[in-house]
Amino acid sequence: MITIRPSNQRGGGDYGWLKTRHTFSFSDYHDPKWMGFRSLRVINEDWVAPNGGFPTHPHRDMEIITYVLSGKLEHKDSLGTGSVILPGDGQRMSAGRGIRHSEANPSSKDPVHLLQIWILPDKQGHEPGYEQKSFSEAEKRGKFRLVASNDGADGSVKINQDAKLFVTLLAPGEEVTQSLEKRHAWLQVAKGDVELNGKKLQQGDGAAISEETKLTIKANNDAEVLLFELA
Repeated sequence: MITIRPSNQRGGGDYGWLKTRHTFSFSDYHDPKWMGFRSLRVINEDWVAPNGGFPTHPHRDMEIITYVLSGKLEHKDSLGTGSVILPGDGQRMSAGRGIRHSEANPSSKDPVHLLQIWILPDKQGHEPGYEQKSFSEAEKRGKFRLVASNDGADGSVKINQDAKLFVTLLAPGEEVTQSLEKRHAWLQVAKGDVELNGKKLQQGDGAAISEETKLTIKANNDAEVLLFELA
């Protein structure tokens, strides 16, 4: 079963320094039909203006993945981490017992376009942590590349949940097939237009997937797609 979450029905708003669209209920946006899917709790598509950013704020008991689509994002946290997240990087912050962080666009002229993803952890009280790795375009071109997993397989960043995140880049007309190990999955179209098992999805659309054993994704134009396998 595949249930499409249309991009144009997402919540969010335009705050000048931040334009944001919420796939699931978040902050002032509440939709009881879309509170998350399995352990996947948040997918926010954000555009942060030049010199804009999220000031230092706390989190706890959440696995937070930031996936940059264009531009760059500067990260600082209470663990002493300071890094710049670039397009294609796999970045994970485990809030655990508590962490404070800030995210800022260091550019004075270019916006940064990103997906902020929250996954519920397998238990509360994990040790806070941070991990970031770079994954080349070639690793994702025409195939799914594992970016995050619960065991750090294939060089992915490690998250505290029985879940996997894959990313693929597809050229117009290109097709990729993925067998599902778990009973549920979520597909998010970050860029372009695709067909998922024959169903059309546009940029920003998501799809809740259950009881499917194989997915076929075909790109109608240049596309970037994220796939979460969820228990």
